[in-house]
Amino acid sequence: MGIEAGYVEGLVIDTASWRGRRVLLTGHTGFKGAWLSLWLQTLQAQTRGLALDPTTSPSFFELAKAGSGMEDLRGDIRNLDWLKSATAEFRPEIVFHMAAQSLVRSSYADPIGTYATNIMGTAHVLEAVRSCGSVRAVLIITSDKCYENREDGRAYAEDDAMGGYDPYSSSKGCAELVTAAYRQSYFNPDGHADHGVAVASARAGNVIGGGDWARDRLIPDAMRAFLAKQPLVVRFPQAVRPWQHVLEPLSGYLRLAERLYANGPAFAQAWNFGPDAAAEKPVRYLAERVTALWGEQAAWVATAEDHAPHEAHYLSLDAGKARTLLEWRPRLHLDRALELTVDWYKAYRDGGNMREFSISQIDAYVADKQPALTA
Repeated sequence: MGIEAGYVEGLVIDTASWRGRRVLLTGHTGFKGAWLSLWLQTLQAQTRGLALDPTTSPSFFELAKAGSGMEDLRGDIRNLDWLKSATAEFRPEIVFHMAAQSLVRSSYADPIGTYATNIMGTAHVLEAVRSCGSVRAVLIITSDKCYENREDGRAYAEDDAMGGYDPYSSSKGCAELVTAAYRQSYFNPDGHADHGVAVASARAGNVIGGGDWARDRLIPDAMRAFLAKQPLVVRFPQAVRPWQHVLEPLSGYLRLAERLYANGPAFAQAWNFGPDAAAEKPVRYLAERVTALWGEQAAWVATAEDHAPHEAHYLSLDAGKARTLLEWRPRLHLDRALELTVDWYKAYRDGGNMREFSISQIDAYVADKQPALTA
């Protein structure tokens, strides 16, 4: 189907290259990690997940039974000895590092824990890779908030300065610096013939999709409110974000990992995965759309928070490099992404089989078909 159906053409995932591939995924119990776990299972990869227990209840990981088709190990990436042992025992070929403290507001409450997880956790993953001779491709997932955001109205490219106003954002900038240092010091592309490891980082943000239950995120807050028949309370309705469905950046991560595995040195660098400019919308737009999509007298209200922690009002990524060199581009229009998201929560409300429903959304996204709208 074409643009009128809510999609654009262009997704190519090399299914054969993933079948039987040994993939290590940190953070597999998180929202994005659990969706990637499910996708890897549909690709028949041999996947081992390393993570803490889900941080929310309910969680996508539990509702979609994402751990049922993979090795599900629980532990803390701040424990270097455990991480090295779990990595060496599995002998992965590809590593996705997604374990993180992922919330801005939580970073204000616990800056030390945020820095320990996001910075030292990243260093630990790379150190575990350095001591494991089986790995060929490593993808470190950070965030669009890793950039020094001057809110000057332009989209940030991969060579812009790292920074971050708050503990979470700065921890992601530091994770990028750690990744670059390990790549240059131990996995330099110029020496790929000797060490055989390609290391890249990926930056995306403001991901939406079914099954996110995190606090202080717009869509989860909306779904909780609507399920409880209460109005959604919105902070900063004027803030502009580059919204994208969770399957969009995940498709980019898979595409990049394929390239790292097959053509390592050429792709061992930093990459942005962001939506088209048309998906850069204020919070107010999403609040209005999800309220209308939910129906049933759903409503939203704006609130003034005089003492709220600082949050950026504008942030955008330039994903031109991924479009050109990876031949990747987003496929879902924002309104369609919001429809898929609301459909997921309505299926959950109605008692649907959320593993089957979630896989149907993945399959439809890959096949360029209209996803099922009922469980």
